[in-house]
Amino acid sequence: MGIEQRRNPRRVVEGRIDVYDTIAECSAGILGDVSSGGMLLIASSPLPDDALFQFRFSLPDGGRMLPTVEVGAHVLWQAPAGAPGQHYAGMRFIGLEPSVARMLKQWSETGL
Repeated sequence: MGIEQRRNPRRVVEGRIDVYDTIAECSAGILGDVSSGGMLLIASSPLPDDALFQFRFSLPDGGRMLPTVEVGAHVLWQAPAGAPGQHYAGMRFIGLEPSVARMLKQWSETGL
């Protein structure tokens, strides 16, 4: 088992949470995991390297959904996923509003 090198604890998302690209006005993929610093996006096609995005999604919280958040995200890395036609993309959040940053931090740390 490897040593965790992330700065922020991450929490795996249970179920299917769709991520919406607000600029292109289309689905970007589904959420794999989230931390206060970024997320894993499971996309149906590779994303442009080093690209910037504006995403919208809602997180589950004990049987209900939290308010929808909008985040800026930067593609840090990509790799083919195990399923045909799927790609993992590691994203770093940028320019988060303080209230969104607090909510993501609290949500990602409650799953520890």
